Amino acid sequence: MPTLGQAVLDALAAHGVRELFGIPGDFVLPFCKLVEESGTLPFFTLSHEPAVGFAADAAARFRGAPSAAIATWGAGAFNLVNAVAGAYAERVPVIVISGAPGVHERTSGWHLHHMARALDTQSRIFAEITCDQAVLTDPRTAPAAIARVLRSTVDHSLPVYLELPRDLVGAACAPAAPVAPRVADPAALAECADEILARLAAAARPVMLVDVELRRYGAERQAAALARRLGLPVVTTFMGRGLLAADKDVVAGTYLGAAGDGAITALVEESDTPLLLGVILSDTNFAVSHKKIDMRRAILALNREVRIGHHVYPDLPLAELLAALLARATAPAPGAPPRFAPPRYPTGLVADATPLVPSDIACAVNDLFAAHGPMPIAADMGDCLFTAMEIDHAALVAPGYYAGMGYGVPAGLGAAVATGERPLILVGDGAFQMTGFELGNCRRYGWDPIVIVFNNASWEMLRVFQPESRFNDLSDWGFAKLADDLGGRGVRVATRGELAAALMAAHEARGPFQLIEAMLPRGATSATLARFVAGFKAARASPAAR
Repeated sequence: MPTLGQAVLDALAAHGVRELFGIPGDFVLPFCKLVEESGTLPFFTLSHEPAVGFAADAAARFRGAPSAAIATWGAGAFNLVNAVAGAYAERVPVIVISGAPGVHERTSGWHLHHMARALDTQSRIFAEITCDQAVLTDPRTAPAAIARVLRSTVDHSLPVYLELPRDLVGAACAPAAPVAPRVADPAALAECADEILARLAAAARPVMLVDVELRRYGAERQAAALARRLGLPVVTTFMGRGLLAADKDVVAGTYLGAAGDGAITALVEESDTPLLLGVILSDTNFAVSHKKIDMRRAILALNREVRIGHHVYPDLPLAELLAALLARATAPAPGAPPRFAPPRYPTGLVADATPLVPSDIACAVNDLFAAHGPMPIAADMGDCLFTAMEIDHAALVAPGYYAGMGYGVPAGLGAAVATGERPLILVGDGAFQMTGFELGNCRRYGWDPIVIVFNNASWEMLRVFQPESRFNDLSDWGFAKLADDLGGRGVRVATRGELAAALMAAHEARGPFQLIEAMLPRGATSATLARFVAGFKAARASPAAR
């Protein structure tokens, strides 16, 4: 009979986990020892628990499958809370595995080290930001609890929580037999698909708007096939930027409301039948809309539910819905005119002595991708993410809705693990101060990302909303000089010519990570961020906002 710890590992692998990120600590040491000795899954240790959570989040996003974050009880796991909260907000299946005091320690009567208030304080906190939880104090009931919790993360694409007492890791335990997935009722699925197709057929201006759940449930190729079959224009949300990177020919662009391309905005806002697939109705996606989407005309498939006007179809998984639509859909009449033109992004950076602005970085990256092919991108929050909206459509992960800083660097490391490819990391200097030192782990694991630090010695994203405040000023830390000591190579650039040369050199160099510190003047923002801020302020000043 296997042990409880091995039952957890085997169940993780059976539910699609392919990597573990973590930091050892006293209460989780026995489990970490088992992870290392069993070889069931590769284990990557980082330097601080927030980065562990961000790396697992990015790995899950890129693979469309769960990833796991391991930490010790209390002092370790509480450091994961912010990353897991972001994963919950953006519907990412991160599995938190926390070591915990042993069963006998719990009855000692002592206040245990790392304990905040009570023995169950940690599990109660994580219950707020996970969709299912289990404290595995009984090996007899543990298999069913493990299977239930892991099925929940797959079904709902949300974080879950497992707490494992350290003295039970080696306890005898039966395997955790996987719980059968919940499937849609065939009659409900057929009725829903028929109603959707009838509405789309009757529409004069239909559009498909896609967001994060499409990747979470591995349904991107199905959505692309449906768009081609029906001749639908496809638009990503701000949060969904990077979706359908393998089928970018069907993507008309990204909806940014007042901050985006007017033709794309019109496609969405003037549509009489918008098909919203996995779209989170958040302010990030819709705060700068000229015109609100009329949900009475919309079709919304989100969180295993489909809403068509006032009709609600519960418990319909997104992938099953798309399969049913594809099985019934017929192509539009031959010769129908194309409904959109492919988006155009800035290229041809003039490599001269002009001082850099953020949009120059987008142009330089586009030139790099045109010459050598796209790279997966991990972006932090701030103008680096808005600059990414000006980069040709490539696979992208970013905290677009939760908007937590510090995501970019560890997310890039998670991307390297999940994709096996070399990632491009876009990060501001404020966020780099939080998690940039995680790059010191690259040498151990053979990761060599290209990192572009947007350094304006400022929290510039905050400055654009409140320019009068001096607390937005940051010191110049000289990140390029730090790169060598962390095992990488760094260069500081301040002009277009220097950036173009540094980026091409970074692409050619393999082995150490490459850090390009792009020096930007305070107050200079990407064109996209400037439009977003103007649109956001206009929306807040409108009578409807008041």
